[in-house]
Amino acid sequence: MQADIVLFDDFETLDVFGPAEIFGRSPHYTLNYCSLSGGVITSSQGAQIITTVFEPEKTALMLVPGGQGTRRLVSDEGMLTALRTAAQHAQWCLSVCTGSALLAAAGVLDGRQATSNKRAWQWVTSLSAQVNWVKKARWCADGRFYTSSGVSAGTDMALAFIADRHGEAAAEEIAQHIEYRWHNDAGDDPFAV
Repeated sequence: MQADIVLFDDFETLDVFGPAEIFGRSPHYTLNYCSLSGGVITSSQGAQIITTVFEPEKTALMLVPGGQGTRRLVSDEGMLTALRTAAQHAQWCLSVCTGSALLAAAGVLDGRQATSNKRAWQWVTSLSAQVNWVKKARWCADGRFYTSSGVSAGTDMALAFIADRHGEAAAEEIAQHIEYRWHNDAGDDPFAV
C-alpha cells in the first residue's frame, strides 16, 4: 500500500521521519512524499524534500504531519479541500502533532476521538468543538483515523498502527531493529500533565 505523506513548508521533521522510518521498514508500505503543488518542500529545521503532486482521490493511506506550517494552512481552502477528498477515499488517515489541527479544520475528525501536541493544545482544540479531543493520550485510534500527540509520539502511533494491522510482533521487530523503546500504551502521555 502506498503511504502518502502530505508535506508543506515548515513541517516538523520528526513528525515525518519517525513514522517514515517505521512504515519504510514494513514490507506492506511504500512511501510517497507529496505536496499540493509538488516540488521542493522545506521543513522547519531546513530539511528539503522533493515531493510529487498530491493526488487525494487516489490515496490509500494519508499521513499529515504538524509543525509551524499548520498555523497558516488551517485557513487554506486548497489544503482543506484536498484533505477532505483524501479522507473520503483513503482507507487510513493518520496525523502527527498539529497535523490533527488540519484534519479538524477540514471537518474530517467530527465526532471522532483525536489528540494533538500538548504544547499547542489550546490552539488545536479551539479549531473544532465537533471533535472529541482526548488530552491524556499519546495517540488515539478511532476507526480508520489515528492521531498522535506531539512530534516523537508519531513514532509510537506508527508502531501501534503496524501492530493493529500486522500484529504486535511485527511492530516489536521494527522497534528492536531501530533500537527504539516503543511506548505502546496509548493512554500514557506524560506531557498531558
